Amino acid sequence: MFGYHDIEGFQAEIGEYRMRTERTGPFYRYIRENGDKIEKDISVEKGRFIINPVEPVNTPKNVTNFLQIKFRKPFLAEPKSSVDVYATFPVEIAVFIAAKKSVGIVDIFSLQKPKYTLYGNPRDGIICRYWESDLYSEIPRLDRYREGVIKLRIVNSDTEWIEVKNAVFDIYGMKIYYNDEIVYSSASINIISPKVAETKFIEQPLEEKMRKALELYTARRIAVTALKFVMEWGL
Repeated sequence: MFGYHDIEGFQAEIGEYRMRTERTGPFYRYIRENGDKIEKDISVEKGRFIINPVEPVNTPKNVTNFLQIKFRKPFLAEPKSSVDVYATFPVEIAVFIAAKKSVGIVDIFSLQKPKYTLYGNPRDGIICRYWESDLYSEIPRLDRYREGVIKLRIVNSDTEWIEVKNAVFDIYGMKIYYNDEIVYSSASINIISPKVAETKFIEQPLEEKMRKALELYTARRIAVTALKFVMEWGL
């Protein structure tokens, strides 16, 4: 279901969501139903929908550009070491309209109920999309419309054993890839001290033939300057 779809006669079903288009005079009407109904009229002569996973910070509305992944079990990092593990992240799905070499956002939804939390202190902390995940030594099998897999390279640059309980990312740097089996991303956690780490996303698909998802900040023409985030309020 991810990929390109003609707007004429469009019908799709993802989880409990049903989507379709209807011709109404000079417009196309986009309809999404899941108990509630969302309708949007689209003025376009010829266009295609692009459906793909996007950065998971947009539902029910965009209130932050940070994602916190809380590990269900703390991870103890060996001094002066690096290791690759896998975690999960929530998937949000966007419907874009592409026409005349331009892309617009039609709809964003998720099969996951979003949760948000505060990372840091009440005065200076940041609001984050909150997600809990186990850590895996191998890629877990998941429903790609609900959860993605993120490869984490955890690097402990310190000379002490350090416990890591969560990771916080600036989502604007997120690169998402997908195929018929999996939604995938990759990131690094560089531990600087027992309470400080630097995180960043890595532009690296799991396989060469995977499709790169269209990014929301690209569609919204948001200028991205910083792709790294410093976790200074604890690991």
